[in-house]
Amino acid sequence: MREAGLLAAVDPGRSKCGVVLADPLSRTVLAAAILSPQEARERIAQWQQQGMAAVVLGNGTGSAAWQHDLRQLGLTVLLVDERGSTLAARERYWDLEGRRHWRRWLPAGLRLPPRAIDDVVAQLLLERHLGCTLAPAAGPLRTGPGP
Repeated sequence: MREAGLLAAVDPGRSKCGVVLADPLSRTVLAAAILSPQEARERIAQWQQQGMAAVVLGNGTGSAAWQHDLRQLGLTVLLVDERGSTLAARERYWDLEGRRHWRRWLPAGLRLPPRAIDDVVAQLLLERHLGCTLAPAAGPLRTGPGP
């Protein structure tokens, strides 16, 4: 699916949220972070000022409040089924970060990411919406886990 303008994705949570900003035309992730819900809302508002067109949102727990808040900002909200996204993100994490050192020898079921992966879940939600895999931008991309 080809979309014009930047798209964001949010994996909503009560204490932390994964957020991702991507350019669907170049299929590139421009920014990714794990933030508190308030910080995530502020980041979305910043991205809106940079020309973000819409927000992809997981339809699970906590999404109703996010839908309301995002629509209050005048944003288009695109809901995506988030069933199984956390398990899928565990594997996707290793695709993005690489299996280094002793972890490469572990069976997939025993390989747990060493950090929170809410940002990877948000990226997966965006990839589900677009129907394609997104590549990371050059340089540092992800900011560390929030609270």
